[in-house]
Amino acid sequence: MRVSALALVAGLVLASHAAPTGAMRADNAIEPLSLHLAASATEAQARGDLDAATDYFESALAVDPRNRAAFLGLAQIARTQGLPGKAIGFYREALLIEPRDVAALAGQGEAMVEKGAIELARQKLADARKFCRDKCPQVAGLEAAIAKGEARRTMSAEAVMPRPVVTGGDDGSRN
Repeated sequence: MRVSALALVAGLVLASHAAPTGAMRADNAIEPLSLHLAASATEAQARGDLDAATDYFESALAVDPRNRAAFLGLAQIARTQGLPGKAIGFYREALLIEPRDVAALAGQGEAMVEKGAIELARQKLADARKFCRDKCPQVAGLEAAIAKGEARRTMSAEAVMPRPVVTGGDDGSRN
């Protein structure tokens, strides 16, 4: 990960606290500064400024590594940049924080499809279905991605299979 000025500032802000606040917070309470940085990242991402968004998300994680939204944002950016392997890792980090996160499960499954790992994506689909109570758009998106991935794989196999060459009745013998 890149070290940015934002990460350095966030580190200085954390270091300036007089008492360690991590021990006093509930496990699911994210540092407000981390939430603010993630919100700024989301705005930068919406503007198409992926470098700034990445810096903000990374800074948000430097402030509070439990910020699942920051991992999800980094995963989305990685997928936008055509880096599904990197996205899978960010989704994994989000799932370590909340294993039932349907968005992270589906996103990781879609990134697996992009890598060609259809069977692993099906496992993520099964997990996402297990945790989704109603019709979830994330599950539908993963189902569609798997269907497209299977179609691509089938088309690719047909493209590399040699076609038999048919000649005009000539059996190849010479008189």
